[in-house]
Amino acid sequence: MLEDDSTQSLIVTSCLRNAGHEVHEFRLTADLKRFCARESVDLYLLDWIVPDQSGEEFLRWLRSERNDATPAIFLTSRDAEEDVVAGLSAGADDFIIKPLNQRILLSRIEAVMRRAKPRDVHAILELPPYRIDPAQNLISLKGEALELTEKEFALALFMFRNVGRLISRGHMLEAVWGRSPDIPTRTVDTHVSRVRNKLQLRPENGFRVVPTYNFGYRLEQVDAQQAEA
Repeated sequence: MLEDDSTQSLIVTSCLRNAGHEVHEFRLTADLKRFCARESVDLYLLDWIVPDQSGEEFLRWLRSERNDATPAIFLTSRDAEEDVVAGLSAGADDFIIKPLNQRILLSRIEAVMRRAKPRDVHAILELPPYRIDPAQNLISLKGEALELTEKEFALALFMFRNVGRLISRGHMLEAVWGRSPDIPTRTVDTHVSRVRNKLQLRPENGFRVVPTYNFGYRLEQVDAQQAEA
């Protein structure tokens, strides 16, 4: 959460923590940038006016420079139509005007998160030329079933459910292997390499895996026709 007003920050963070969310608070955009370079984030809550850089500028940086599609909501007192349009144009998923109603805030956060993540964990993902069937632990490429181990499937599913999002190795470890401290991060690198090769995640198939040094990976969707040109 990016908010330079300590009172507002306390109100929102207390509300979210009481609802079971883990919250990290930042007063400056520079500190938030350093954090998101190290850790994966599920949702950004952004104030508009911050001392070092506006929330709008941060979001434009996040979307364009980092190519990060993580959901973001503006929490701001700026209610002019042009501000709402500017925030949404910068890539915001919602725009909530202060003062905040806590029940409405939680409901709108949940709605944004639902849109960002599949509601049915067994729902089939159709991402041509790939078809991912969580119920059958099956991924097919152009109609041909691919042979994957249990962990390879779990990692591939996690990556397909987070297309366009930069994910840290730590987040991948937790999502696929749980919280075990005995598993080294190089295990992630090995499995990502196997998944990339077995699924043929290449531009001609519409996807590619992009590594970020000393952080993690992003599965990007690309234009297969342009890749073949």
